Amino acid sequence: MTGPVPPRASLPHRVPDLGAMVLLLAVARHGSLGRAARDVGISQPAASGRIRSMERQLGVALLDRSPRGSRLTDAGALVTDWARRVVEAAEAFDAGTQALRDRRESRLRVAASMTIAEYLLPGWLIALRAERPDTAVSLLAGNSAAVALRLLAGEADLGFVEGLSIPEGLDGTVIAHDRLVVVVAPSHPWARRATLTPGELAREPLILREHGSGTRQVLDAALAVHGGLARPLLELSSTTAVKGAAESGAGPCVLSELALGEELSARRLVKVPVAGVRLRRQLRAVWPAGHRPTGPARDLLSLTARET
Repeated sequence: MTGPVPPRASLPHRVPDLGAMVLLLAVARHGSLGRAARDVGISQPAASGRIRSMERQLGVALLDRSPRGSRLTDAGALVTDWARRVVEAAEAFDAGTQALRDRRESRLRVAASMTIAEYLLPGWLIALRAERPDTAVSLLAGNSAAVALRLLAGEADLGFVEGLSIPEGLDGTVIAHDRLVVVVAPSHPWARRATLTPGELAREPLILREHGSGTRQVLDAALAVHGGLARPLLELSSTTAVKGAAESGAGPCVLSELALGEELSARRLVKVPVAGVRLRRQLRAVWPAGHRPTGPARDLLSLTARET
């Protein structure tokens, strides 16, 4: 007993290409090879050669040629009928895939780490809306580790992270640079310090972002050679919460300079310089490896280069 016939890896060699079928249908409509050639945008000699090639491929004569024009043979009429069905199916296929592209390009799912989501993305999204007013954008904010997981799970089209490197399984590009700064409430003893040493910063219990955040990754790496971070005073999952705790006088915190403009200007928080430690980081756009952004994701990526 034989099993099911496996599908062919390619079309049988006697099936003409789609362009040849379109040309044959044009000949059937116009009754003239010259008018058919003009209809499909090729020269008459090229059209004649293409029909002859099709006849050789099929092994039957398709046209009777005369000074008065070209008439389908009986075999040609049959082949034309079959070709019409194939061309109509191809047009339906093209319309369907266009609908899929239109649906995909009508939405954009962005995942971004907290600092980028709060302080950079709003401007980029306003600019994107001016270019693509019909694109609906959804934003998922979380730490850098969560952004990577969403991209790998197919839950986002483009991501933005703040860590030391591109997360595994993703490709990316640097879009901006950022600096972490130590800040305290004006009443804190450090507010009167001209500078801190890396060791002092490492030993002090700090108000920190959670593990997995880009801010925490950079701080851990910078202080690793100075004994590593002390046990946190508090571990909070948002920049706003960290700032609020620091403003209350609970203790020092380390945050992105992007997030501290208003608090520093109003002197609700005071910046404390740290000598001998590098607290700069790169901000990156990321996407699944091997899948360069297209459509609105590509346009947003282009805007980040213009806006920063």
